[in-house]
Amino acid sequence: MPGTHHPDSSPTSTPRARRPRVAVVFGGRSGEHTISCATAAGVLSAIDRQRYEVVPVGITPQGQWVLVDDDPAALELNDARPPVRITSEGLGRGELSAPLGGGPLRVSTSTGTRVLEEVDVVLPLLHGPYGEDGTIQGMLEMLGLPYVGCGVLASAAGMDKQVTKVLLGAAGIATAPHVAISARSWAGERERILEACQALDYPLFVKPARAGSSLGITRVERGGDLAAAIEAAREVDPKVLVESGIEGREIEVAVLQGRHGAAPRVAEPGEIVMDASQGAGEFYDYETKYLAHDAVAMVCPARIGPQERELVMDTAARAFEALGAEGLTRVDFFLTPQGRAVVNEVNTMPGFTPFSMYPYMWQVSGLDYTALVTELIELALERSTDVNR
Repeated sequence: MPGTHHPDSSPTSTPRARRPRVAVVFGGRSGEHTISCATAAGVLSAIDRQRYEVVPVGITPQGQWVLVDDDPAALELNDARPPVRITSEGLGRGELSAPLGGGPLRVSTSTGTRVLEEVDVVLPLLHGPYGEDGTIQGMLEMLGLPYVGCGVLASAAGMDKQVTKVLLGAAGIATAPHVAISARSWAGERERILEACQALDYPLFVKPARAGSSLGITRVERGGDLAAAIEAAREVDPKVLVESGIEGREIEVAVLQGRHGAAPRVAEPGEIVMDASQGAGEFYDYETKYLAHDAVAMVCPARIGPQERELVMDTAARAFEALGAEGLTRVDFFLTPQGRAVVNEVNTMPGFTPFSMYPYMWQVSGLDYTALVTELIELALERSTDVNR
């Protein structure tokens, strides 16, 4: 199968005259702003300060870039306080800008403008639109700045669940049957769309096509509830996907780009196990994922047989290649009772807190959290910023 299950846990790098300077970017304009801040809290706590200089950069919900105090505790999810929001008056301390086509980053503050010292690589810990969808990747390409993770095309394709299905289908990888609904078709062909959805297998899952963290997803048991579920998803994204429910265990697989052109590396698969008695929802929704801490267990390695393990690991590596991914992805599966691996989605910037499944799968596979962050940064530093690479 493609990929090596257990990566080298001691990444190598070319000696440099000084430590590389890493801009850790988080927050953003999407509904996953707070989750992005929590991811940044974990990375800022774990990044190897002996190896890298770190510049924390927040993006407010309005899109303003600001320098942020290097205080991971202020960014963590905490039930005892309101959700974290980056603001220019609060956590921020200066607006950040950069000239198109390259040049130094500049910080504007109440006392004037100064040039930020050279940034060698950007670690964009942004989830959802305006970050995970190719937008910041395109900006960084224009600036000539190396960055961690997938490029423009793979990021955009991974963000759009329908486009992901098209690319995976072309590679012979199974996904759930679906109906895609654009804003135009919903406005002019509502009855035809609802009729097409009736051909899918219930329960149906109605979801925004370009959102993450399970935002806006509804499980629908009967046709009379379908239109309302579509409207709820449209509040998050005007493009909506309606999918057949797939019976199966929820298996996740972490994929990491190979070094120097080698095949993708694949971690031990993990499984999401939910306990309804502890408050888990009907599916792995936002509340279950982030708020019902006692209701979900992450089991890794997943308790599956060797053939199933080989199947999901092989398919995850193939999905990484089908999207033209770089850096990292997490591929989420339904493993059916018949032994089929059906891809639910591909995440090009998965949750990355110390308690998230992606780093946990790599930890079990022999690569700890700090070493994983180092590996991703080194992969980015090795990659050319030439868009025709």
